[in-house]
Amino acid sequence: MKKHLFLAIALLTSGTAFAATDHYLLRDDNHVHHMKITKLGDDITVHADVDFEPNANEKGGHACSAEVSGEAKSAGENELVMKKRIEGETRFCTLKLHLTPNGAKVEQSEDCNYYAAGLCHFTSDGKELLKIK
Repeated sequence: MKKHLFLAIALLTSGTAFAATDHYLLRDDNHVHHMKITKLGDDITVHADVDFEPNANEKGGHACSAEVSGEAKSAGENELVMKKRIEGETRFCTLKLHLTPNGAKVEQSEDCNYYAAGLCHFTSDGKELLKIK
């Protein structure tokens, strides 16, 4: 019985021993960018979401929220590329992530407008999402 209990605990902890999740956040006036990068062994998953309320200089804009997630691949030192296929299409939303020790900058492809329309966008406009510690 003790062997089975020890084996069960070992299996549960071994799967999470190599898992790590980092959260990133940027608040720019009424625009909020959030990103989560999860590494489980060699698999990397990126989840990005935005919530935008119009700023004073964005008159006529409407509030919006958007999110996208998918598997990412390393594209070099401190760079990840996440591609999400648009359902029923041959096009992809691509997020390029430039990671630093304190945060990340995000660039999106034009096809990401499928997920984030209007004021919403995943691009961080050259600003850095700060890594939450």
